[in-house]
Amino acid sequence: MRVFHIDGPRVTETDALPAATPATGFVWVAMARREFEVLQAETQQALQRLGGHQLVDLHVADLLSQQLPSHFDYTSEYDVLVFRRLAAGQTETDLSRPGELLHVPPTGPRAAQGVLNRIDTSPVGFAIFDGVLLTVHPTSCTVRDGFASKLLALAKSDASIAALTAAHGSDLARVANRVPVSPADLMLRIVNQMVDGYLDLRRELSRQLDTWQSDLLEPRRRETDWRSLLAARMTLHHLDEICEDQRSAVQDWIDALETWPEPTTPAAKRDHDLLRVRSRDVLEHIERVIHHVRRLEQSSETAVQVHFSVQSNRTNDIMRTLTVLTAIFLPLNLIAGIFGMNFEFMPFIHQDGGFWMAMGTMGLTALGLSVYFTRKRYLGRTGR
Repeated sequence: MRVFHIDGPRVTETDALPAATPATGFVWVAMARREFEVLQAETQQALQRLGGHQLVDLHVADLLSQQLPSHFDYTSEYDVLVFRRLAAGQTETDLSRPGELLHVPPTGPRAAQGVLNRIDTSPVGFAIFDGVLLTVHPTSCTVRDGFASKLLALAKSDASIAALTAAHGSDLARVANRVPVSPADLMLRIVNQMVDGYLDLRRELSRQLDTWQSDLLEPRRRETDWRSLLAARMTLHHLDEICEDQRSAVQDWIDALETWPEPTTPAAKRDHDLLRVRSRDVLEHIERVIHHVRRLEQSSETAVQVHFSVQSNRTNDIMRTLTVLTAIFLPLNLIAGIFGMNFEFMPFIHQDGGFWMAMGTMGLTALGLSVYFTRKRYLGRTGR
């Protein structure tokens, strides 16, 4: 569990739930899923102190579920967003050891079977109150740790700038804008980082599919791993469904954001407009992910179709060659069959050079047909 108190450019981290609501700023409580399940009572009491309300049982079940798709829900006191991540995941933990890995993820060849098979789609839950943000992550979530490190680094840099420019309010405002100003703003930044985490995988995904396409376009390759290719296509289809759920959840959040009361102060209005802008930016990033996943899915499907087209074309070339060879030897079989008939009187049968005359005729016939079929491009290698 990691607890952060964010107050303008100042960010402080503790390892315990706050005992009281801070006078300024807001609190971010980041917990592992198993940890949240074990410390559910303590967490509910802390939310009562910090946010003035506890999570209802259905929302607690949503935050604990690992099969729930991305979705958005709300109450009069808080909002709940479940967003499935697309990243390299970890193994969940035992209830008796919350926050610790139960098993070490495999390494070596087993872990290098393909980036598509290593994408973890575990859900991350967000409970957004007025003064507190509760996030429920998978164990050792890189999204949580990465954003927390970035947040602490920004706070350290902001503190030094604030100390040097204490007399200039504009500089302090510029510094404060780099740190989330509200729980909703922090939630959108984390979600945006989760989406951008998949965008960073595009190059590796494209490289792996390009490798498969090159293998499929090799007509003489017989060891194509169809099982892995089928698993990759199923994974891409699953990612497409996950991205659609993500888009629906963010769109529901944007619709709910429009129903918020209009702020009365310029600063509050600016923060509200910033939430709208960030929400639309997250939605646009999800659209990019959907476009890329569908393009990869279409590319894999096209590669399979092209593979069978190449194999069919190679089979046609083989059958054409066999047919031409059969056509070349057909006159030879005819000549051999004629001279093999049991007649007493036949031309060339009783002559000394009859055998060589027949062989010469058969050779000239085969040579002439070979030249003819070669000029017609019925023989010879064609392009792959």
